Amino acid sequence: MNSRRTFVKSAALLSAGVLLSPELLASSKKNIGLQLYTVRDAMQQDPAATLARVAKLGYTCMEGATYTGNQKFYGMEPAAFAKVLKQNGLKMPSSHYLLGEQENNGQPTQGTILHGWDKAVDDAAQVGIKYMVCAWLTESERGNLDHYKLLAERLNKAGERCKKAGIQMAYHNHDFEFAAQNGQLPYGVLLKETDKSLVQMELDLYWATKAGHDPVELFKQNPGRFPLWHVKDMDKTPQQNFTEVGNGSIDFKRIFAQAKLAGLKHFFVEQDQTPGSPFDSIQQSITHIKRNLI
Repeated sequence: MNSRRTFVKSAALLSAGVLLSPELLASSKKNIGLQLYTVRDAMQQDPAATLARVAKLGYTCMEGATYTGNQKFYGMEPAAFAKVLKQNGLKMPSSHYLLGEQENNGQPTQGTILHGWDKAVDDAAQVGIKYMVCAWLTESERGNLDHYKLLAERLNKAGERCKKAGIQMAYHNHDFEFAAQNGQLPYGVLLKETDKSLVQMELDLYWATKAGHDPVELFKQNPGRFPLWHVKDMDKTPQQNFTEVGNGSIDFKRIFAQAKLAGLKHFFVEQDQTPGSPFDSIQQSITHIKRNLI
């Protein structure tokens, strides 16, 4: 009888959508991530001090936003950067990279998916990165649906190289991937044309929502495909600007309730623009997450 009551109670809670996945409960309470683009100016000026400050706010997982052509992380060699992370009790399970199709002053941009990828993967492994993410596409790198199919081929190839190093390739969206072309979404093309064992998705909850797409529906249509999320809120103005998590219109409780369906492994707070100090904003965001989401 007791076991049955426990089952019924658990089933009721689950159906109500208030139980998070075991994976999320086990890891996310102590592993709240930050996309370092949010504090990019501070990282450029003094990365070590910035990481220390972020750690004091309670963030434990970083997502890198800068890997330069000379194969350095924020001006540091991989071993040196890994040491700074460790000194502050931080890990960096994920980092962003550029495609590299667009040249820089007539020269290919190194440290990108198309140029110097082998070295980039080796450096990522040295830092302990588990996900290498295509961060965004320049306007010239977007193109038509055929160009997105070519991108999918390139991502698959990059993913094969990542897999050899025990790393997962992923793709991070903005809103332009949801602009229909001939009745198809470029994002749909990427989902279909990439091998899900080689290329997973980092869903930016803000950009998907702004483009008019429900993250939960994307999870239902592509279960297990979204191990990474960007947790970024949208204010309630007509402009739909970025705001601190909990201050805006996105229903994160509903989305977090589907973490298991999505296949969530890591999420990262990101706020592209802040009204004042980005450290004040990320403190507001982590406070809301701890009190209301996990």
